Amino acid sequence: MPTLERLRGGRHPVVAVVSQPDRPRGRGLKASPSPVAALALRSEIALLRPERVGDGETVEVLRTAKPDLGVVVAFGQFLPKAVRELPSVGYTINGHASLLPELRGAAPIPRAILAGMRETGVSVMRVEREMDGGPVAFSRATPIGDEESAGELEARLAALAADAIAEAVEAVADGSIRWTPQDEARATFAPKLEPGEAWLDFRESASLLVRRVRALSPHPGARTTLCGEMLRILAARALSGKADARPGTVRLGGEAALRIATGEGWLAPLRMQRAGGRPLGTADFLRGRAISDGAVLGAERADA
Repeated sequence: MPTLERLRGGRHPVVAVVSQPDRPRGRGLKASPSPVAALALRSEIALLRPERVGDGETVEVLRTAKPDLGVVVAFGQFLPKAVRELPSVGYTINGHASLLPELRGAAPIPRAILAGMRETGVSVMRVEREMDGGPVAFSRATPIGDEESAGELEARLAALAADAIAEAVEAVADGSIRWTPQDEARATFAPKLEPGEAWLDFRESASLLVRRVRALSPHPGARTTLCGEMLRILAARALSGKADARPGTVRLGGEAALRIATGEGWLAPLRMQRAGGRPLGTADFLRGRAISDGAVLGAERADA
């Protein structure tokens, strides 16, 4: 959404917005527009919400709008040639949340955190048939904070992408844009997270588990179980010291309200959530759901 906000305030008119169809959202799962679609509606910009962006009707409406340039950010659908080459300049640009050619794919933000990367960024590339493989015009780097979650990093990168895309649009308009092919030998990939990757394995070290918690926060949330009930850990820190208990064993009190033994060190949850409940700080969580000292988390897996 930051990119659309930035572009609609610029000197080049936004002639149409294409967004995903309305989906069930929120606690009531009521069908509602995406944030981008909602902004387009408020701004009275022509809005398309096709199931498939390449269908004939959508392509014809876009052709009628006569765009000079197409801009894509986190759209989530493959753009066929008829769409990506429809603008008068002959191409569409995309803001991708990594420093290409690193982390091509659907999940560059959580994958960067899971990999322990210290830096990431955004790249403005030309959309071509190969996913995230087109030439790059602009890259903007930023450090990843030691405690930064995927949600927090996503918000920062969205703002960075808005700036980079606005700069690219001006470069296209004045003819100064320059495209550099990606180095295929350096390409890495960031596939969509699989459901099993959300589960915490307390045999791993506390530092690796904290990384997983950050990478999966706020959605879908790193998961474990307590007496068969699914439990999400949304923020945590690693504590030093040898864990003298079976991995997954809970200890109460001491340096943290609750700590969990791991394969190396202790994991101290800072924010937790029961299935169907609200995210709570650990002290507040324990007031509503007692966990006994010595309980073992993750002994069973509950359905997500």
